[in-house]
Amino acid sequence: MVEAGDWTGLEDPEGLAQRAANAAAAVADAADEDAEVSVMLTDDASIRELNRQWRGKDKATNVLSFPAPEQPGFEGPRHLGDIALAYETLVREAEEESKTLADHFAHLVVHGILHLLGYDHEVEAEAEVMEALEVKALATLGIADPYRDMAA
Repeated sequence: MVEAGDWTGLEDPEGLAQRAANAAAAVADAADEDAEVSVMLTDDASIRELNRQWRGKDKATNVLSFPAPEQPGFEGPRHLGDIALAYETLVREAEEESKTLADHFAHLVVHGILHLLGYDHEVEAEAEVMEALEVKALATLGIADPYRDMAA
């Protein structure tokens, strides 16, 4: 869903989000799960408000993930949760990191999906596991390791 922002600079965001989500699920061994995710494409102002409201951080960010609680007895695809991405932040970060917008978008969708599957990066050991899964998922999409240049 495009909620705000001019996302016309990204070709087929829905298809790219689907491929990135599938890649994340595959590397996290969740590909067989019948699940769905909502992805909201928005702008910095909207994501800043979400970040302030839900995380107490009054600033824009690139991606937010909102895991959904499991609903015992519910039949049909499990709703893993929602992901929100901010256009201006994605564009700025992609330019600063010399990445294509599509590659950065795919990375953040993978990142968000892994959060919805229970992965986190608050402590270093968890971050290493999550980053390794991100790199593996992105490689299946033909996208280079986004952390490679950061380690230098």
